[in-house]
Amino acid sequence: MINGVLYRVRTGVQWRDLPERFGPWETVYKRHRRWSADGTWQMLLSKVQAAQDAVGRIDWDVSVDSTAVRAHQHAAGARETPPAAVPQKGVRRRTNQVDPVLRKLAGRLEE
Repeated sequence: MINGVLYRVRTGVQWRDLPERFGPWETVYKRHRRWSADGTWQMLLSKVQAAQDAVGRIDWDVSVDSTAVRAHQHAAGARETPPAAVPQKGVRRRTNQVDPVLRKLAGRLEE
């Protein structure tokens, strides 16, 4: 199950396209959602980091999370005028963002 979630983090595939070797995609998805909600992924990341820190494999001097770096909108190439069309109320865009905690955990487990 964990390998299925890590596979999705690495490849970015849709849940329904998860290879069968990881089990039913619904099971992997539901457990991932439950573990994200109840803090299990955060706890696993903390334990992996503590174990790696204990043996000196983590350099804490430099740690930059790009999601926290702010830049002016023009520095990011934003348009000067707002877009012409505004999405209708009730229409949601599908996002395929992965939980940042899970991405960190996946990186630590692959080392």
